[in-house]
Amino acid sequence: MKIKYYFLSALAACVLVSCGDKMDYKEFKIDDAEYMKKKFERAGGLITSMYSRLDSDFGNYSNAMLSSATDESVFSTAGNAVESFYNGAWGPTNANSSIWTSCYQGINYCNLFLNEFNNLTFDEYKMDLDYKAEIHQYNNFQFEARFLRAYFYFLLVRQYGDVPFFTSSLDAATTNTLPRTSAEDIFKFIDDECVAIKDTIIKDYTDLGKMALTVSENGRANNLAVLALRARAALYHASPLFNPDNNQELWKKAAQANLDVINACKSRGMALSTDYAGLFLEGSYKDSKALKELIFGNRLYSLNINFETNNFPVGMSGAGAGGKGGNCPSYNLYEAYEAGDVRLAATIAKNGDAWPNVNTQELQTYRGGANGLPIANATPTGFYLKKYVNGGTQISGSSVSTRNDRTWVIFRLAEFYLNYAEAYLNLTDKSGFTMTAANAINTVRNRAGLGNLTDGEATLDACKKERFVEFAFEGQRFFDVRRWKEGSKYFQNIYGLEITKNADGSFTETKKLVGAGLLPNARDWQEKMNLFPIPQSEIMKNPNLTQNPGW
Repeated sequence: MKIKYYFLSALAACVLVSCGDKMDYKEFKIDDAEYMKKKFERAGGLITSMYSRLDSDFGNYSNAMLSSATDESVFSTAGNAVESFYNGAWGPTNANSSIWTSCYQGINYCNLFLNEFNNLTFDEYKMDLDYKAEIHQYNNFQFEARFLRAYFYFLLVRQYGDVPFFTSSLDAATTNTLPRTSAEDIFKFIDDECVAIKDTIIKDYTDLGKMALTVSENGRANNLAVLALRARAALYHASPLFNPDNNQELWKKAAQANLDVINACKSRGMALSTDYAGLFLEGSYKDSKALKELIFGNRLYSLNINFETNNFPVGMSGAGAGGKGGNCPSYNLYEAYEAGDVRLAATIAKNGDAWPNVNTQELQTYRGGANGLPIANATPTGFYLKKYVNGGTQISGSSVSTRNDRTWVIFRLAEFYLNYAEAYLNLTDKSGFTMTAANAINTVRNRAGLGNLTDGEATLDACKKERFVEFAFEGQRFFDVRRWKEGSKYFQNIYGLEITKNADGSFTETKKLVGAGLLPNARDWQEKMNLFPIPQSEIMKNPNLTQNPGW
């Protein structure tokens, strides 16, 4: 789908971004807007631009993932940008604000489409054979735009709390006077939008006549994605960060919304995939097992092999030559797995493992080993990352791989079992809910090859531990711990495993605290870090924009 590039560039610059340009599409001749309105594919290009603002994290901080700002991993290269989250460098002038920029760009695209390019009829194409199918898909664009706008506001509210809010196309001068709207009202907007469109947005993109897609289109929002957004937002709204008074109605609403996702997925024949590792591999969007679980993701068609190069072990043998170490799983994460948990081998590579496929010798992550310290950028924790990493990628030699298409998972069914369990466990009155927390948690545990928890064992701590291992490196931990307001419990002391090879070939393993930049033993944590600082550049532009507490 093609769009006038100058049109979109101007649009992207006009609202709530750090650059000072004061532009909006109305400054261009009306011919430009009319150009957009003449063909279905041009209006569709706006929708594509909205989807391009979806989040993903294959190393957003100079190849480091947000996981390396949590207790999930440690980035092997010292001095990386991700360290600002815990070494004292984070603040309004170093605000890590890419989500602020991308989300408001996405919101502006959504508003523009809904205000200016909705309800078109493309009359001059009515005689085309594909007109009926095209207009059917076009009529769904409005619901996709409303979903995406609500999703962008969710990303903003979970990160900043109160944020500027608008649902119409505004010029820069107007947007730069908007005050922050309360998180309460933002959550209400998200919920209202999801309720309004859940029964009208397309349910199945494989049932569009001549426009039908040959695989389940989990890269476009359908009604399950809408239900999923509503359910996740409801859980955040009920959590301590946004619900300091422990309003039980919010927990009840969250439990019901997540149960609604589970039931809707069941009615569509969906269930947890029998192949956990396959959910994160190249081509998962068309894999029959993965499709049982995947609800919505950011489809990255043209991703190169940088993620593999950046996360493969250093010192690999054979044609592999060696990666850059990257996001190395912590011992905190490793010890959270129970014996027999299949998710461990799908997520973490340890000393003695055959990883990756192109490495001709078993991993030696012990001190002095081929893949261990003191080699530069070797794992500081004793482990390397496997999740999302394509082990068959050739990063050097005569047959270097050129790309790995992959999907960043945004919503998958397992989340809503654990969301439900968490909400259920926070309810003082559980009447009306027949699924217990144990039922929900055990559904996820059973897929991992683990036994059932009893009702007494299915505690909040057990639920949180299950989330830790189930969603490792999926971008959830960073925000889970913040919404629980438990950063000081989880994010200060990060451990690795120091491994020494003995003369007889055995190994001695010692749990050791991993250093953290300016801090010798522990990472910095302050309660203000539950929310991001508002970028100082935005506050300077907008006199009505206030800063988050503590920043």
